[in-house]
Amino acid sequence: MSQLLEKLTMPAPAKLRDLIRQIRSVRTQAEERAVIEKECANIRGMFRDEDNTYRCRNVAKLLYIHMLGYPAHFGQLECLKLIASPRFTDKRIGYLGAALLLDERQDVHLLVTNSLKNDLNHNTQFVVGLALGTLGNICSVEMSRDLAGEVEKLLKSSNAYIKKKAALCAVRIIRKVPELMEMFLPATKNLLNEKNHGVLLTAVCLITEMCDKSPDALAHFRKQNKMVPQLVRILKNLIMAGYSPEHDVSGVSDPFLQVRILRLLRLLGKNDSEASEAMNDILAQVATNTETTKNVGNSILYETVLTIMDIKSESGLRVLAVNILGRFLLNNDKNIRYVALNSLLKTVQTDLNAVQRHRSTIVDCLKDPDISIRKRAMELSFALVNSNNVRGMMKELIFFLEKADAIFKVDCTSNICIAADKYAPNKRWHIDTMLKVLSTAGSYVRDDVIAHMISLVSEASTLQAYTVQQLFRAIQEDITQQPLVQVSSWCVGEYGDLLMSGQVEEEEPLQVTEDEVLDTLEKVLNSSGSTAVTKSFTLTAVMKLSTRFTQTIPRIQALMDQFGSSVDMELQQRSVEFAKLFKSYDHMRSGLLERMPPLDAKVGSKGDGEEANTNGETTAVSPPASPAVKQEEGNALLDLLGGGPSPAPVIPQMEKPAAPPAASNDLLGDLLGLDLSSPAAGPAPMVPGMTAPQPQMDMLGGLMDGVAAQPAVQMSANNLGIPSLTAYEKNGLKISFSFQRDNSNANVVIITLTATNSTDAPMNEFVFQAAVPKTFQLQLQSPSGSVVPPSNMGVVTQVIKILNPQKAPIRMRIKLTYNYKGTDVNDMGEVNSFPAALWQ
Repeated sequence: MSQLLEKLTMPAPAKLRDLIRQIRSVRTQAEERAVIEKECANIRGMFRDEDNTYRCRNVAKLLYIHMLGYPAHFGQLECLKLIASPRFTDKRIGYLGAALLLDERQDVHLLVTNSLKNDLNHNTQFVVGLALGTLGNICSVEMSRDLAGEVEKLLKSSNAYIKKKAALCAVRIIRKVPELMEMFLPATKNLLNEKNHGVLLTAVCLITEMCDKSPDALAHFRKQNKMVPQLVRILKNLIMAGYSPEHDVSGVSDPFLQVRILRLLRLLGKNDSEASEAMNDILAQVATNTETTKNVGNSILYETVLTIMDIKSESGLRVLAVNILGRFLLNNDKNIRYVALNSLLKTVQTDLNAVQRHRSTIVDCLKDPDISIRKRAMELSFALVNSNNVRGMMKELIFFLEKADAIFKVDCTSNICIAADKYAPNKRWHIDTMLKVLSTAGSYVRDDVIAHMISLVSEASTLQAYTVQQLFRAIQEDITQQPLVQVSSWCVGEYGDLLMSGQVEEEEPLQVTEDEVLDTLEKVLNSSGSTAVTKSFTLTAVMKLSTRFTQTIPRIQALMDQFGSSVDMELQQRSVEFAKLFKSYDHMRSGLLERMPPLDAKVGSKGDGEEANTNGETTAVSPPASPAVKQEEGNALLDLLGGGPSPAPVIPQMEKPAAPPAASNDLLGDLLGLDLSSPAAGPAPMVPGMTAPQPQMDMLGGLMDGVAAQPAVQMSANNLGIPSLTAYEKNGLKISFSFQRDNSNANVVIITLTATNSTDAPMNEFVFQAAVPKTFQLQLQSPSGSVVPPSNMGVVTQVIKILNPQKAPIRMRIKLTYNYKGTDVNDMGEVNSFPAALWQ
């Protein structure tokens, strides 16, 4: 009795609004923590006393505390008690607390299952709605299986409020347990016949989830349920319906339902001609009748465009979609312009001519103040370049390059280089364009662009005099742009005689003396702004001029002696070696420094160990299963030949630069374009019997002794007449081997791997690994790519070299990994049927 009196005399706990007011009035975080801790202590005390009168108020305050980021887990069981209460106000706070404080990772959430089941069968629709909303928020796999039947019954209810809540709950259950989808399939047919827009909206969401999760469900709705005509009828009613204040948003009838229907039509029409044909007319009506002055209408038009582009629509409809995106580009809202550019970038590959009509608008977006719009406009502009518009587009893109942000310049220069190389109308225009790029981009130029420019000049023999004069004029005016100076130095060194001769057609020849040329190059060498690479280019150019010039050879010798004591080791070594040529091997100097033959290096082209990116950047592709890179993969490969001899190590490929090295440690490599030096990372292990690079020659002696000791490895281009071998064929992937012999070593077999894909989807992240017994040695070169295109529309190739000194039958274990439709596939096999002619 005394305890009861004590409770009755205790003051009531503070209300939620009082707590909020008190927390907002504090000035420091410490004061806030003090208020929260005091209130939490009071709430705990009342929970321990089993105070039913104020439990709802205390849980409400605890939820507010939880929203502020403070721990409130001690109120979980109190939420369950409120859910079990017969009062609606208690249930409402209890279910809200359960949704916020419980999740499937906590076992306590299973205790609410029975209360949920009872409330799903409650007579009051609002209680049923609370239970469905909470189930959709916190359901786990076990809870989904237990209550899916109850939700399915509610989908057939006559109450629209309950139906739409049940449909949304079913979406969550299907995401958790996809196999329960079949339970809800029959109910979806009647849901689309409802007049209530809320039920229609949730029904479309449910069907979309089913189609997205299961190809079988997608086929069911396409063929058996004839879903497309029904959706077309609903969408047509929405478009043609008059003003309805209940569903009107800025003059558009229920845009949320229209957008959802368009997304479902996109799924149903993709790769299905019959379904696409059934929806062509309604898509045209939506595209032409939707209001475009408000954002609501633009969102519907955007979904319509995406649907048209994804289904097998008519060509006229696709042109209409592209025109809608073109109108978006003129919109004042930068978000709409960005969305339009993004969509056009995806469309340009399939509807190039339609996108070309909006080229001028796209180019104008290059001047947009928003950086993300400029980036997308730049990418789209490069995608629109072709042989017909290359002159105008390059002019606009170079103008953009002049004022572009630094983060754009590197990609822009590489892409201009690729486009000019692909669509150049003539060599003169190509060279002029590249000169303009080099003089505009400053130091934001990749090494592959420099190498490409050098190879371009070396190939255009009739324009070498013109090019060297233009480049020399450029570095006379400005030596701060390092890529331009590097190309200029190389060209002056190679074609210095043409610079002096003045043999230039249609151009006023440049009148310079040998001393003026050397003055300019010496200015570069002495400049503090010149990089070590630039100085290396320039020093080599000065040395080459010793065979092009006749009056300044003593000055060139003095320069070599001067830089022989340079603090930069690279310049010192070059200078000492060049000086050695003058002193000890002067009779060979003219032969060693003669003009280089035309180089063949295409920017963006794929070579050994390189993969050309769309933006022009070349990225080295590491050979698969390289032990030095990935020890775990190496260990796995060692076990491929289980029970047999241990496999030989996989030797990484020694990659050869595609262009003259910027800073080589080998004199003859610079002069003759030969790859005589070892890689920068150290000498790679070579297969015995194959020619290996010689050790670095001494700077001061024995310079010419190593010249003849560098026989190049030459591979026979003739096939041995041995038929190709199918090494692997499974799940649409076919691996074929073709064979060649290495002329420099009869014990080396060269195998060219060709991978093809006959399925309808690409095989991404494709990696091939191989192992052979220890009596062999294996060298895997880099593959041509990592994606095997679908429908046999392309191949991935890779070169394998095997050294077989004992002439033994070849055995090989292979391991394949790739990603197919989001699933990682790993498989192994053994190849023992190699032709005997390979080792006999």
